[in-house]
Amino acid sequence: MTGRGTVATVGTFDGIHRGHQAVLREVVRRAGLRVSLLVTFDPHPLEVVNPSAAPRLLTLSDEKRVLAATVGVGRVEVVAFTPELARLAPEEFVRGILRARFGMEELVLGYDHGFGRGRAGDVDMVRRLAQEDGFAMEVVAAVTDDGHPISSSLIRTAVAHGDLGSAERGLGRPYSLRGVVERGAGRGRTIGVPTINLTPDPRKLLPPDGVYAVRVGIDGTRYGGMMNQGPRPTFGVDARGLEVHLFDFAGDLYGATVTVEWVRRLRDTRTFPSRQALVDQIERDAIAARTILKG
Repeated sequence: MTGRGTVATVGTFDGIHRGHQAVLREVVRRAGLRVSLLVTFDPHPLEVVNPSAAPRLLTLSDEKRVLAATVGVGRVEVVAFTPELARLAPEEFVRGILRARFGMEELVLGYDHGFGRGRAGDVDMVRRLAQEDGFAMEVVAAVTDDGHPISSSLIRTAVAHGDLGSAERGLGRPYSLRGVVERGAGRGRTIGVPTINLTPDPRKLLPPDGVYAVRVGIDGTRYGGMMNQGPRPTFGVDARGLEVHLFDFAGDLYGATVTVEWVRRLRDTRTFPSRQALVDQIERDAIAARTILKG
């Protein structure tokens, strides 16, 4: 038993979008002085039960932890999703995991929730189980955008197509990535545009490659910048990466964890005939990015 007297919710919660946030706020509200708990999974369940259908993710586990905390959730438990877990019946999952392991007293679910083998643990089934086992249960209604329930799948589609505005409406915040700054080749510094470099987790969903206006969170402060996402063809680099030039910042960030928010796409990545042509374009990009970020 690692928890006692918790008010919990459970699910993949990919994105921690506005619908998820409504569920988490209800968990926090009902918990009061008790423990508010999100039980989530890694890897995504589809990676185990149907790998060919597994999506790229809006939020990795560490991003979920940070986002859940911003809503006020006191505790996040990431459960390893295994074939054995996938075979559990909903009753076994509730009694063996939520109740026995995490001390769940109350369970809050979204309106369309399903878990357990074959997603058989729907709202009606859990209501029956709550009556049998004597725990409280609450169902949170859908949160809609333009008349449609907000969902992770719709937000994934928006991000994949570069519709950052729709993604932001569904998420309630700009789409972002949390990562550790790596040591790059230093090419940006040689042309007067120093950058921080990140390698995205291959499971993370990215918008289409290109040059973007971005905001970067560093130790609680947000800085404007511009980012090249994708290969760097002018330098003959085919590997996909993220290179961010921060405006109005000086300092060494190697090893630091930062959050990059995509704001707006400026242009495609492309090959330039010379370094000077690249520098001239970067100067134009910086003006455009600063204008967008001020707006």
